[in-house]
Amino acid sequence: MSTARGLLALSPIAVFLLLYVVVSAMIGDFYKMPLSITFIVASMWALLLMPKMKISDRIEIFSSGAANTNILYMIWIFILAGAFSALAKGVGAIDATVKLTLWALPPGYIVPGLFVVTCFISMSIGTSVGTIVALTPFAVQLAATTGGNVPYYTAVVLSGSFFGDNLSFISDTTIAATRSLKVKMSDKFKTNLLIALPAALVVLGVYVAMGIASPSHEAASTASGNWWLVLPYLVVIATAMCGVNVMIVLTLGIACCIAIATVVAQHAGLVDMCTMMGKGVQDMSDLIIVTLLAAGLLEVINYNGGIKYLIQLLTRHIGGSRAAQAVIALLVSLTNVCTANNTIAIITVGSISRHIATQFHVDPRKAASLLDTGSCIVQSLIPYGAQSLMAAGLAHVSPVAFLPYMYYSWALAAMVALSIVFNFPQKGSC
Repeated sequence: MSTARGLLALSPIAVFLLLYVVVSAMIGDFYKMPLSITFIVASMWALLLMPKMKISDRIEIFSSGAANTNILYMIWIFILAGAFSALAKGVGAIDATVKLTLWALPPGYIVPGLFVVTCFISMSIGTSVGTIVALTPFAVQLAATTGGNVPYYTAVVLSGSFFGDNLSFISDTTIAATRSLKVKMSDKFKTNLLIALPAALVVLGVYVAMGIASPSHEAASTASGNWWLVLPYLVVIATAMCGVNVMIVLTLGIACCIAIATVVAQHAGLVDMCTMMGKGVQDMSDLIIVTLLAAGLLEVINYNGGIKYLIQLLTRHIGGSRAAQAVIALLVSLTNVCTANNTIAIITVGSISRHIATQFHVDPRKAASLLDTGSCIVQSLIPYGAQSLMAAGLAHVSPVAFLPYMYYSWALAAMVALSIVFNFPQKGSC
């Protein structure tokens, strides 16, 4: 593919970035420009790049991306997540869970505790989406109760969720990376842990230092609060950790809220609870629209050869093992920018990454680790990724608001760079 054609295929991404980032920077407000409008304009530009096709055929390609089963499955999760979040808040489940947490944790350790719990749960269930769904409403209410910054607390959950997504044996990214490079999951885990764990420990230390320096909250009294209202969250977390499908997890959480509110609490009628759930679903409407637009846009970019051009461009000149490692990490990262799906990005560049690793003598365990880690870093930072959009929808903030607080993502990126420059871990150390 020619350079001009390849750059043209990727130009909708540039249109999106110019319209959203540049315009927002110029007016000094990243909340002003709606993501949905930027994606509409970028999508219209992408469709104009297909002049030899009928408009109906162009729309069909765009729609095939939006109608992808993975996207529609994600939208079902958004709907159930919005319903559960609003219902749990309405019946008092979130307030009760926050009070219990404030009582259990010493002042100054709320945020570190939230990060550790998020890392543990995401490791257990192997999905960042499930972790975000379960913990974001809790983090938001925790911030409101303690007077904390909502984007900051939500970013803690978002960061911790990717720790597990990157390392868990049952994570789809782990499965995709190990299968692409033909390595054992245990070998990839050991290699990956030497990169991810130091980053997590550094960030945990930062959270502890910031927590100690911040004003302490007033501990909740053990006598106050109805602790049985914590049950919906316990059900959600327990079933998620058992590997139950996230849609079933959320359905069980909703059923538990309804049962407690009607049978035990008796302070909310069924119609009132339906109203709460309906409001929660409505709150997710912007998120659903952006998800559909982004999926359609990225499908058009892929159809026009944008991702193929990226692969050709980055693999053209490789000088040695370190350069090969850098190319693998950059390749999956840029592909992730174009697909907004870390698993798809890994699958897309997996075979070419294996060839690069073989040709330039890169340890396949390290290559698999770079694939998984690079994709998770980018996925956690792009504002149009499903995880950021879901967290933003549940927290009622802009997805860009998380970027200044994504300490773990930046620390992990630094560790990846160091691992390439100093060529670690070596074969003998993992």
